[in-house]
Amino acid sequence: MEQDLRALCRTLRRDILTMIHAAGSGHPGGSLSCVEILAALYFDVMRVDPQTPGDPDRDRFLLSKGHAAPALYSALAERGYFDPALLPTLRQLGSPLQGHPHMESLPGLDCSSGSLGQGLSIANGLALAAKQTGRSYRTYCLLGDGEVQEGQIWEAAMTAAQFKLDNVCAIVDDNGVQLDGPTDEICRVEPLDEKFKAFGWHVIPVDGHDVDALIAAFRQAEAVKGQPTVLIAQCVKGKGVSFMENQCAWHGKAPNAEELAAALAEVEGGVSHG
Repeated sequence: MEQDLRALCRTLRRDILTMIHAAGSGHPGGSLSCVEILAALYFDVMRVDPQTPGDPDRDRFLLSKGHAAPALYSALAERGYFDPALLPTLRQLGSPLQGHPHMESLPGLDCSSGSLGQGLSIANGLALAAKQTGRSYRTYCLLGDGEVQEGQIWEAAMTAAQFKLDNVCAIVDDNGVQLDGPTDEICRVEPLDEKFKAFGWHVIPVDGHDVDALIAAFRQAEAVKGQPTVLIAQCVKGKGVSFMENQCAWHGKAPNAEELAAALAEVEGGVSHG
């Protein structure tokens, strides 16, 4: 399984790079940083079936950091929700693969996103609905570390703890870099673990690029009762492409043809500074 998921992660990174290049715009840094998280969720952890994307008992996933849509689109395509041949149409007029996810346009999306800070509130609503209707599905919400600078995240964190939403699992892509530079220099968010603990959450630190560790962490989260869980995933912005790693310039820039070729060579060869 480990080898299969590692190969899958290379495929997801290849998809991300090629579709952003084809579009001429997009967000490679934060898409590449969350690949292993999505691979673990969609190919091992979550109870989902691409043949019945509207199943009321399915687990839900919300990409609160909606600019990482290329990573989610690739995961959905490779999981079988739609034909991967659609991926190169990212951001093209009329394509369902919009720059940020639009749930009415594509099967498998549980939430539209783009405006940061809102995903955890939506996750809480879905989790409350499950509690009230007696359904057993779990709700997973991926946050960016720059995104948690927004106050609505902490209002939602208080709410999840207040209602004992043990069917909510948040994941923070803690890669330390946002649009304009390091998060520590713009608006420090650390210590995230102590902050979430103070808000009543069970906290699991994890290597965000170790699929086995991620799967184990998600299993641990399932066993927690009476409080929500957050995975603080230590990630590398632009993971897998050395000249993109930890570089805020690659937050929202498409690679040109030469850069794409170099990036794909590194992805296939497993070269990385992270």
